[in-house]
Amino acid sequence: MDFDPAANHGHVPVMRDRMAELLAPAVEAYGDAAVIVDGTLGAGGHTEHFLTVFPRARVIGVDRDPNALAQAGERLARFEDRFAPVQARFDAISQPILEGEGPAFDAVRERGVAGALFDLGVSSMQLDQPERGFAYKVDAPLDMRMDPSAGITAADVLNTYSHGDIARILKTYGDERFAGKIASAIVKEREREPFTTSGRLVELLYDTIPAASRRTGGHPAKRTFQALRVEVNGELEAVEQVVPVITELLGPGGRVVFMSYQSLEDKIIKSAFAELTASKTPPGLPIDLPGTAPEFASITNGAEKAPAEEIDLNPRAAPVRVRGIEKIDLPNSH
Repeated sequence: MDFDPAANHGHVPVMRDRMAELLAPAVEAYGDAAVIVDGTLGAGGHTEHFLTVFPRARVIGVDRDPNALAQAGERLARFEDRFAPVQARFDAISQPILEGEGPAFDAVRERGVAGALFDLGVSSMQLDQPERGFAYKVDAPLDMRMDPSAGITAADVLNTYSHGDIARILKTYGDERFAGKIASAIVKEREREPFTTSGRLVELLYDTIPAASRRTGGHPAKRTFQALRVEVNGELEAVEQVVPVITELLGPGGRVVFMSYQSLEDKIIKSAFAELTASKTPPGLPIDLPGTAPEFASITNGAEKAPAEEIDLNPRAAPVRVRGIEKIDLPNSH
C-alpha cells in the first residue's frame, strides 16, 4: 500500500485498496460502460486510484466545495474525459448526473451506475485549510461551510440559536456530556460580544469543561466543533437522503459503499441497508413471495474497520466503519 503523503497531495485516502476491491466485481462486469460515482471527491485520492486500477472505467466526482473540485480537477487532468466533475451536495446528484453531458453521463443513462463510494465527514483537505474554520487548533473565522457560498456559518449558530437548540446539537451531534453547561456559557458570552473566531470558542470550552474531563477523550473542543460542522452542513440529513438517491441510480449488479467516521452516520447507513436487504415476505414462509424478495444484498459482513497497520500509518483511518450493498440483478429488472 502506498502511504506516501507527498504522492497523495498530503492526503492519504482511507482504505483505498479495499474500496477498489469492494467495487471491482461490478466495475469489471460493466466493462467499457463502467461508471463509478465518487460522491465525496475531496482531494481526489480515491478517484485517482479507481481511474488507475480500472483503466476502462470512468468516474463522476461529486463535491459541494468548489475549491476541492478545482484542485482535484488539476490532479486528475491526465485522465481527460474519463473524469467528470459535478458540484453538488451528494444527496442532490440525481439531476446533474442524469442530465450531464459527456461519455460518463451517457453511460449512466444507458446502463446505470456500476459503483459508488461515499467517504463521509469533513475532508482532510478542508481541515487543513485554517481559514475555513473547521479546525480548533488555529484561531480562524467560525465558518465551517463545505460550500462557502451557501447557508449559515458556525458563528451564526452560536450567535442566534436558543440555549436549548445549542445544547441539543452538542449532545446529539457531538455526544458532549457538558452540552447544557457549554450552551449556557455560549449564550452568556455572546451577549457580551458575538462570536466570530474559533479561538474564543476554544477558550470558553477550556473554561467550561471540568479539568478532570479535559484530561481524557482527546481535545476538549473536538466534540463541539464536530457538532457545529454537522449542523452547519446538514450532514446527517444529507446521509439519510442520499441512500434512496444512489440506490435508484445503480444499475443491475451495481455496488455502493459508505465509509462513516462517527456513530450517527453509521447508524443511518446500517438501518437503511438493513431495510434494503430484508425480504418483505411475511415471516414463516419457506420462500419469498413474488415481488417481496430483497432488491439488495450486503457485500460487507457488518461494518468493516481499517486494518491496524493502516491506522498506524494513517491515524485518520481509526474510526472508519465501512458498509456496502449490491443491487441484485432480478430476472424482471430489465
